[in-house]
Amino acid sequence: MRSRFHSVLTVLPVVASFIVSCAPSMAVEQTPIDNQDERIIHLLNRISFGPSPGDIRYVQKVGMQKFIDEQLNPQLYRDPIDSSNSNEFANLNGDSITLMHQFREFSKEIKQLKNEHRDQEAREESIAYFARTTDAYRKARLIRAINSPRQLEEVMTEFWYNHFNVFSNKVLDLPLVGPYEEQAIRPFALGKFKQLVQATCHHPAMLFYLDNWQNTAEGTPGAGGKNKGLNENYARELMELHTLGVDGGYKQEDVIQLAKILTGLGLTEPRPKLQLQIIDRYGATFDIARHDMSDKRFLGHVIKGSGEDEIEQAIDILCKHPATARHISYQLAQYFVADKPPAQLVARLTAVFTGTGGDIKEMMRTLLGSPEFWDAQYDQNKFKTPFRYVVSCYRVSGLEPQNYGFVSQTLKGQGQMIYGCLTPDGYKTIESAWLSPDALLRRIAFATQVGTGHLGGQQYDPPDYKSILATAGGVVAFRETAPKLAGEPEGLKSALLLGSPEFMRY
Repeated sequence: MRSRFHSVLTVLPVVASFIVSCAPSMAVEQTPIDNQDERIIHLLNRISFGPSPGDIRYVQKVGMQKFIDEQLNPQLYRDPIDSSNSNEFANLNGDSITLMHQFREFSKEIKQLKNEHRDQEAREESIAYFARTTDAYRKARLIRAINSPRQLEEVMTEFWYNHFNVFSNKVLDLPLVGPYEEQAIRPFALGKFKQLVQATCHHPAMLFYLDNWQNTAEGTPGAGGKNKGLNENYARELMELHTLGVDGGYKQEDVIQLAKILTGLGLTEPRPKLQLQIIDRYGATFDIARHDMSDKRFLGHVIKGSGEDEIEQAIDILCKHPATARHISYQLAQYFVADKPPAQLVARLTAVFTGTGGDIKEMMRTLLGSPEFWDAQYDQNKFKTPFRYVVSCYRVSGLEPQNYGFVSQTLKGQGQMIYGCLTPDGYKTIESAWLSPDALLRRIAFATQVGTGHLGGQQYDPPDYKSILATAGGVVAFRETAPKLAGEPEGLKSALLLGSPEFMRY
């Protein structure tokens, strides 16, 4: 182990020095990408987590438009994770009520073991539990990102999970984040935006994360205990992050009114005397005994006090609001085109959102067909997040992780643990959030490990640099780095490509 680690440390300075010498000039072009191969590479980099072996040849064969159409209809492809046929991933589609009950029982067992000073048993039980739940969820995400032919669905799932972020390490959310992504995000990633808002609003993972499960009208029969009064957390983020945006024109009074509308929407609790009604397949409940039955005035609309139906009315108002159309359009343009997206593209997407009732697939058709998407000044201008960088390394090299736990820990070390963003705004996808000397050093270290065959404490045959070149697009993809490889040691060429300035971008 020491010799392997030493060998990686020995070549790190060489790789770093070479990469600095290959730093490309970021000249801005104001013309469309007119080279067909460049267009294919640009498309693959944006609507997938980077090319994998055979991808470029496939797009050349079927044509870019057909490839886009196929990606917009992911049901045409096989999903590499079939949770119904795998015990390892069975909890992905697990019933939230059952998973919450199991977690509560697990927590009691661990507490009892610790009280009895049986710490080793407690540790072993904890490891087994995490392997069944969060470790399996992260593994499923990685398998799909690396191997799924439904790449646009994977990219959109990551985008929407960040948009409707839930932090996995907040107690009950540990067992719920996987089902949350599987049930409330993935099925609607290319559907209607309103479906995403409805699903995330009613999933116990979100209700627990942003505390709406405690949101209670004061003086109601259900008030008491942890349900002491109005909780504005989810109402605020539902407007500020999920729909209208921070500049969406709402006021504090709208936050209060929306919080009142959301009173009573929560989780199952062991209190059978309450009037709990399970209202959907995710396991959310509505407790009329905790709901504010007064009339509300929300964003200029009067909503009569009627119970659960008020929530649907509020979501409808939010999803039809012009500010929501602009906010979501800006986010998509920023993610797929540029950190500072062109205003004309945002305006065009806003019009599509408004005209189609928030049809995400139609917005993506417009975006991918826009002159802004194909403008050369935006080619290779996005800096990869740690997740995109690590996944793209595996995809372009054709490697299958031997230890998915190691990949998760690598991402944690680079600052982007899967399901690990503490704040509700999710991980940023812009360059300023990720480009730093320390981040580059960590990436170069990972590239060196992958490229030299010393990954995660295991030795394997390193990927062939010629294969990486061909898969990524050859000199077109590595304009500065490829011509300088000739004089470098054969054993370092793969690492030099994976750690190159060009490969840090997409």
